[in-house]
Amino acid sequence: MQEVVPISATRRTAPDSRLLDALSAADSSTRLQATLAVGTNPDPDLLEALMERCAVEPDFFVRDMLTWALTRLPAEITVPRLRTELHSKRAAARSQALHTLSKIGDGSAWPSITRSLLHDANDEVARSAWRAAVILVPAGEKKGLAADLAAQLGRGDRNMHLSLSRALVALGDVIEPALQTARASADPTVCAHARATELLRHDPGADFDSALDEANRIIALGSMGC
Repeated sequence: MQEVVPISATRRTAPDSRLLDALSAADSSTRLQATLAVGTNPDPDLLEALMERCAVEPDFFVRDMLTWALTRLPAEITVPRLRTELHSKRAAARSQALHTLSKIGDGSAWPSITRSLLHDANDEVARSAWRAAVILVPAGEKKGLAADLAAQLGRGDRNMHLSLSRALVALGDVIEPALQTARASADPTVCAHARATELLRHDPGADFDSALDEANRIIALGSMGC
């Protein structure tokens, strides 16, 4: 395994080159250790190196460590750079930037959570956008966000359904009008997802699959429509 040498926060020396090389090493354990070293001794000069790695890193644990390392840097330099990354053509870069913004929790990033990100064709980007949005949204924008998210009820597979329901429930009571609109849909998948989300809103500890099964049962019986 490649040796990882911690960097100095005040001085760039030869070992820094070895650390940068370790960030892109073939071995995921080496990359993980390198990212840990960067986060332990945060250096703003390594922001770009971290961002570049975020866009291509395939390992979940390394990505998580990259986000942690970025949160260790001053928000005044990371947030603007992350906002820029939201325009990347690479889905992984957009998704990781959104995830990191949600962890930093700086409300100044809210204007960058656009409808195009919330409706991104890439499921992972969309899910990351939903999670970031419900954390960063100002109180006065919650109702509009609820309508935007509810418009996607029925999208994707079970994991997408669960992610969207959790995002909606996190917004609180403002989601009720949007759920009512969704329940009027002619699409039974949308209706069931809306009803299951409503069940979760009243009982956040409920099992999602059970809630969805209950919603489908009600629809199948034709009891009061959707």
